[in-house]
Amino acid sequence: MAIESDVLVVGGGLAGMASAVAAAREGATVRLVSHKKTTLRQASGLVDALGYVPSRDSAVEGTDYVSQERADFREVRSNRDAYRGPLVRPTDGFDDLPADHPYSLVGESALRDGLALFDDLAGDAYLGGHTERNALVPTFGGAVKPTARYPRAAAAGLASDDRPMLVVGFRSFTDFDARMLADSLEAAGVPFPVAGVEVEFAEEFRADAPVTRIAKALDHDERLDGTPARRALADAVKPYVDRAERVGFPAVLGDDRADAVRAALSERLGVDVFEIPMGPPSLPGLRLEDRLYDALDAEGVLYETGNPVVGYETDGDSGHVDAVLVDRKGREVPYGADSFVLATGGLVGKGLDSDRTAVREPVFDCRVPQPSDRYDWFVDDAFGAHPYARFGVEPDAEMRPLAADGTPEFGNLYAAGAVVGGADAAREKSAAGVSLATGVVAGRNAAKRLGD
Repeated sequence: MAIESDVLVVGGGLAGMASAVAAAREGATVRLVSHKKTTLRQASGLVDALGYVPSRDSAVEGTDYVSQERADFREVRSNRDAYRGPLVRPTDGFDDLPADHPYSLVGESALRDGLALFDDLAGDAYLGGHTERNALVPTFGGAVKPTARYPRAAAAGLASDDRPMLVVGFRSFTDFDARMLADSLEAAGVPFPVAGVEVEFAEEFRADAPVTRIAKALDHDERLDGTPARRALADAVKPYVDRAERVGFPAVLGDDRADAVRAALSERLGVDVFEIPMGPPSLPGLRLEDRLYDALDAEGVLYETGNPVVGYETDGDSGHVDAVLVDRKGREVPYGADSFVLATGGLVGKGLDSDRTAVREPVFDCRVPQPSDRYDWFVDDAFGAHPYARFGVEPDAEMRPLAADGTPEFGNLYAAGAVVGGADAAREKSAAGVSLATGVVAGRNAAKRLGD
């Protein structure tokens, strides 16, 4: 017999979790099935909504970071294809998006609802919910990223703040170059003096020690060569603070007790302390993942990870999905539901398969619009606007994937997140916003089918 629920979500990333919670809040019993751990742990932990859109005309070089708070932010050229941004507000760019973009389908209200849902789930760990404006957050590569929500741990590092900044790196962290980051920020025209320095601290750990090991040492204030870890780090940095009023570290400042770690360092250094998001593995991403799993528990969503969905069953007449087939140690187990949400991710997340002939959606075999000639999938410029970046299923306004004739593939199947086509999320800085907006719409519509 099939394992039953009202709504079954396939995929456990941000879009899947948003869909599951949105459906549960409509009164549905919800189960979430995910093959692997979420990609949140590989992400920065920032929640981007929309930072850049195709430019309407020639953009102005240079950025006035402080003026973002005064609503007169200048347009800049973000890449070779003249994208416009950073946008003051994510919704400022909606009119410039293509008709098949997810935001064009679900509208501004869906993004606002998605961000409101995120604010509720993330609680006081994230900031930005007091305004519809993007914040500008420095990243470990030296870029300044427009984002709608950011961890409280990153708050003191905003580029719209004109206080002098010191960026601290560790000599054993080759992926975080504090001096290069400081130089890149200066070159970007930030309105504050910024310096970078590398100190000895992570050398106390094995060369292959994960960032979680360093975070744990700071969480528990372990003794390093006889000195508590927080004091040891503060002592290493103190001689370089000089006139800086805020100090940024790579995002390793604790996990379970991150607030206490930052507070202790701030007190010892006499300045505000903040974290700069790093590449994977990402502690901000792991912290967010923990919060969202707690939210699933609180909403009564059942979830399981580790078993892939390998197919589906229909009755052949109704045009509805009856069940998905989950591979559990070689045995295909049916999971039935009244409605289903596909939230498996895009090409990067393996929610779409590709070879030299085609790009496919592997679970329900939904149509993925694409040029028949694979040489039309990309452009010659490595940094250009590659068509494949926008590949995905084509949904209607209810987020139901459409067949070639424009009718829903299945009457009770909805899609959310990166598996939905139309967005060039990496260039637009829109990935999280698209996941939240489409997730809320898909989850609500899936739940509303109950009793139909």
